[in-house]
Amino acid sequence: MALIRLGFGRQHFCLLKRRSFLMLKLAALVFAVVLFCEFLIYYLVIFRCDWPEVKTPASDSGQKTLKAMFLADTHLLGEVRGHWLDKLRREWQMERAFQTALRLLQPEVVFILGDIFDEGKWSSSQAWADDVERFQKIFRHPRHVQLKVVAGNHDIGFHYHFVMVNSVALEGDGCHICSEAEAELIEISRKLNCSRKERRSGPCPDPQLLPASAPVLLQHFPLYRRSDANCSGEDAAPLEERGIPFKERYDVLSQEASQQLLWWLRPRLILSGHTHSACEVLHGAEVPEISVPSFSWRNRNNPSFIMGSMTPTEYALAKCYLPYEDTVLATYCVAAGLLVVLILVHSELLPSPFLFGWNLLRKFKTT
Repeated sequence: MALIRLGFGRQHFCLLKRRSFLMLKLAALVFAVVLFCEFLIYYLVIFRCDWPEVKTPASDSGQKTLKAMFLADTHLLGEVRGHWLDKLRREWQMERAFQTALRLLQPEVVFILGDIFDEGKWSSSQAWADDVERFQKIFRHPRHVQLKVVAGNHDIGFHYHFVMVNSVALEGDGCHICSEAEAELIEISRKLNCSRKERRSGPCPDPQLLPASAPVLLQHFPLYRRSDANCSGEDAAPLEERGIPFKERYDVLSQEASQQLLWWLRPRLILSGHTHSACEVLHGAEVPEISVPSFSWRNRNNPSFIMGSMTPTEYALAKCYLPYEDTVLATYCVAAGLLVVLILVHSELLPSPFLFGWNLLRKFKTT
């Protein structure tokens, strides 16, 4: 009787040991997959990005090179249309991507080109405050890094040779916000024109002049173009959408507002968002515009941002891609499949791959 009890105890102990070993393997697999998909993959992908070099190094010209990041269309969901799981998943993706980029790339200034929130037009005061708090958490940054956002009616200003324009206010219908925006643009245009003159005379008595170099124009809406038909690249709009005509004042600025900005500011480069897809167009003969893709998985599978090395007279741009959402989902699916296989093997509902391979090898040798 004692021997029977002893055998039963040993069998029970071995069973518990096998179960504990299985649970340990399952926990290790889950931990490794979550660690890779939610943390390490961002470092592995963004680590490959590097700052572009300007043609004339700043050290040779005596000018300081500014490292600037440009991202667009984060679309933080609100309380009306935002499902909690969608908000959790996509906002975690943006937070990890942004914080990893700050740590690895160490930019000096970050520009977000509009559409920060998805429900700003109808949010209540409390909902707006909650959204702003979430934004500040996701895009937190060290004190030495400046964060500039192109949004609202007070975002027209001059920073580091950048002109930030509230393009939403350029409707040309004489509204109060539009009139204020237009007046500020005219004043900046006057100062830029005065700075470009060699002799300070006539209508340029203001001693606080802006740098004489052509500015970089930052705005949410792209300047007028018919469509994305001439855009290309893996992060351009889908082929079936590129030929769809754009609506003025909805998809792009009006032709009139676009011409005014080009005449008033005479920029050397334009960076915009809104379309969620990449595009590069040339206005006139010499002014390039870069449409920055969305930073969020909610708008595209392959989000990215632009890295810019800027001097007063030169610039160089490079694109940094974030992890693809389908890569992360595929990794989780493969891991789930492995978990099922481990459980079935432990339950002896599926032969162990090693035992199955050994039996095949023995059968082959005997024949």
